Amino acid sequence: MSEAPHIELNTSDYPDLDPSAPSNANSHTNGDTNIQNTKNATLSTAQSAMETVQNHPVTQNMKETVNNGEYCEIPPLLTLWPYSLILGPATQDVKAETAKAKSEFADLANSRTTPDQPAATGQPLTNYHSMFYRLLSWKNPRATAISFAISVAFIFAVRYLNILRYIFKGLYVLLGLTASAEIAGKAVFGNGFTSQMRPRKYFVIPKASLERLLDDVEQLINFFVIEFQRVVFAENVYVTTVAFLSAFISYYLIKFLPLWGLSLISTTIIYLTPLVYIKNKEIIDAQIRQTSDMVSQQATQFKDLAAQHTGNAAKTFQSYAGEYTSKAQGMIGNARGRSMSPEASVKKSDFPDAPKQDPVAEPSAPTPAAEPVI
Repeated sequence: MSEAPHIELNTSDYPDLDPSAPSNANSHTNGDTNIQNTKNATLSTAQSAMETVQNHPVTQNMKETVNNGEYCEIPPLLTLWPYSLILGPATQDVKAETAKAKSEFADLANSRTTPDQPAATGQPLTNYHSMFYRLLSWKNPRATAISFAISVAFIFAVRYLNILRYIFKGLYVLLGLTASAEIAGKAVFGNGFTSQMRPRKYFVIPKASLERLLDDVEQLINFFVIEFQRVVFAENVYVTTVAFLSAFISYYLIKFLPLWGLSLISTTIIYLTPLVYIKNKEIIDAQIRQTSDMVSQQATQFKDLAAQHTGNAAKTFQSYAGEYTSKAQGMIGNARGRSMSPEASVKKSDFPDAPKQDPVAEPSAPTPAAEPVI
């Protein structure tokens, strides 16, 4: 790398700048001419210096760096600049990334359509189902990353900034300025400044825009209502299980973590879990498949064992039932046999003859008379 050019000024060309030149108090007559010559010489020297700097290899190298986007080393002459920097395509890269982000947000907004697959009850889902699915599936990585960063920043802003207080502060500053400008204008000029800036017609929200907004709010609320019911009624048992584990863990974490910390953890899990699954889909699917096979095998063994025990219990019950049935039938048969045997028959002679005449009453003894009481 070549060094920067060294520019020297010849003081002999400029008598006023030469300290060794003799001073003459009577030379003021030619002062204007000398000043004009000095200006012209200084201007020509500066122009030549700028041309020399522009044509220097260091400057040319910097121009090539700006055009090609390569790294270059700045000579120590420019100590106010960093020793290495990247220029040129950096601005183009920023513009390209901005354009891609805008395109992804537009694609995300266009994805708000009602899904073809309805709910388990046959009801159509909302258009926010497709939008949130596309957002969390990282199909538009820039849009998803920006929304995740905005969500995290909002949580920290709610935690560390008193947003409501700043809103009231901005409101009273605005109202104070407008009122002061109006009062001062009427006091000085007879007309208030604020009233002069008043529009001819106040802004109103168009009916079509308001209806679209209300429709979006309705769709968003119904999205959460439908999803809550789908989770509660186990339309997807895996989602219900994950929701159960999340609620169970949150129940214990809320004792130790504040609400903003729990919100930050939940937001991070919601955004990063699909990304981890997408990046490791083959491994996670293999583990899920292996776990599912293991659970199915254990369920089959449990079902076979339960069927075996149920069969044994049924056989035991049938044997006991048959044994008690035979005993009961034997006891009933013996009782019938005893009732039909001749020894057990009742004869007429076993009972006495009934009397043929009515019984006669015996005469009763006379009742003694009562003694007189003296």
